[in-house]
Amino acid sequence: MSTFIYHNPDCGTSRNTLAMIRQSGADPVVIEYLRTPPTRQQVMRLVSDAGLTLREALRQKDTPYEALGLGNPALSDTDLLDAIAAHPVLLNRPFVVTPRGVRLCRPSELVFDILLNPDIGPFTKEDGEVVIDAAGRRVRP
Repeated sequence: MSTFIYHNPDCGTSRNTLAMIRQSGADPVVIEYLRTPPTRQQVMRLVSDAGLTLREALRQKDTPYEALGLGNPALSDTDLLDAIAAHPVLLNRPFVVTPRGVRLCRPSELVFDILLNPDIGPFTKEDGEVVIDAAGRRVRP
């Protein structure tokens, strides 16, 4: 089984997660989900396998979430899936699938839970935040 990342190249968290995956030695299948949106069934599988509800997987920032009234608790999963189908940006990212599981990697360090080789060596995020120091120790804020 391969490693997959549902990726948005315009998202720093997604770029950092992809870099961590690659630094682990994996060659992931990169799915730019805004260009190739997952099907409704794929969305539900990702969300379920990550241990989330569909509502927990919705992205609010920089999306039509508010304009569409998606905060309404009376909306069903079908309603939310309809919104994601019409506006894929509503699906939070990045979702990563590996043989060890599925995670919504927010923050990006959550990818370590499912990498086959989580010992990736020193890593610094794009914004300069050190995640793993030169001695190979995880740095926690």
